[in-house]
Amino acid sequence: MTDIRTPSDAPAAALRQDSELIAAAVTAAGRGMVDRETVGEVVALCAVAGEHLLVVGPPGTAKSEAVRRVAGQLGGRYFEYLLGRFTEPNELFGPVDLRSLREGRVEFETAGMLPEADIAFLDEVFLGSTAVLNTLLGLLNERVFRRGGTVLASPLRVCVGAANHLPEDPALAAFADRFLARVFVDPVADARLEELLEAGRRPAAPAPFRQGDPDHPLGPDGLLGALDRLAAAARGCDLDAVTPLLATALRRLRSVGVPVGDRRAVRSQRLVAAAAVLDGRTTATARDLWVLPLIAPTADTQALARDTLADLIEKAANQSLANAAEELSRSTAARAERLARTGAALLADHRDLPEGRDSRLRLEAALREIDAGFAPADLPDALAGIRAELVAAVAPS
Repeated sequence: MTDIRTPSDAPAAALRQDSELIAAAVTAAGRGMVDRETVGEVVALCAVAGEHLLVVGPPGTAKSEAVRRVAGQLGGRYFEYLLGRFTEPNELFGPVDLRSLREGRVEFETAGMLPEADIAFLDEVFLGSTAVLNTLLGLLNERVFRRGGTVLASPLRVCVGAANHLPEDPALAAFADRFLARVFVDPVADARLEELLEAGRRPAAPAPFRQGDPDHPLGPDGLLGALDRLAAAARGCDLDAVTPLLATALRRLRSVGVPVGDRRAVRSQRLVAAAAVLDGRTTATARDLWVLPLIAPTADTQALARDTLADLIEKAANQSLANAAEELSRSTAARAERLARTGAALLADHRDLPEGRDSRLRLEAALREIDAGFAPADLPDALAGIRAELVAAVAPS
């Protein structure tokens, strides 16, 4: 069959292919976890946007596990560390290079350390000492590591910081502000405890792949190429049409007391652009404004932002980041995208199950959720097709 795509179609097709690869990786990372899909999706969003993410929640809520799994799927060099009051800078940035020191130069060995990581996770990030946080501040903001005589351009796509709660010390405000996006997690709801218990009995996920690992299914660099192509597309994304809506949204947030400084306002555009390219487009629209609650600094102000912007994000959705778009917008369009993706994944799993195993209960649960959320006349075409397949799958043979 002859390929009839025009040259202008090729970049769009490549963009969709890259966004689908990232979506599949994030879905695979979340398999077996309960109610942590949004964390994984926002990690991918921030990696494309070139911004950093703060995940806040009580201990034992799988913050680190969610990030670790996404990093494992994306590939590249991964660095993870638990900070404490007595963490030394060398533990994150590398020890002094003794050979250089003998020659009178103070340089550092950064191999395998944070300055050379593609993706990083720092747990209890606000417990670091002043020396650690000051060095981190420059690295996160400029993607350049400077210490002693060492100056190194860092390949860091995204740093995810985690904390049990937001810092109360005003001195930490400048450092906390480097994390543009915030995700707040709670323990899994009572209604999903059975699902959580079942997931907890499954074998643990493998450790993240490392750069150069020949066992990574997509080669030693994993999906970093796709991630970087999407990031380049986001930097060139056309934001002109959505700028008036974005300005209106930011004014509303400020008017209701959500603190949005100039820097966060400007950088919010990066999240909007990243959402657009992960949805397969190089032009941003109102569909991408669901990211705005992420820039609100607390759980309460995020809820306020979502309510304040309800009419602006009522049609927001994202094919690649369906769970995050739904959680942050509460829009019916986003719910339809998420249900369609969930239904398609369940149907694929159902077809691949060995004889004797049955996924009928999960298929029926998906059907009930679709029917509870949409009247038959309001079903989008794509979701209607998934529903028909689910009905056929659960019908008695």
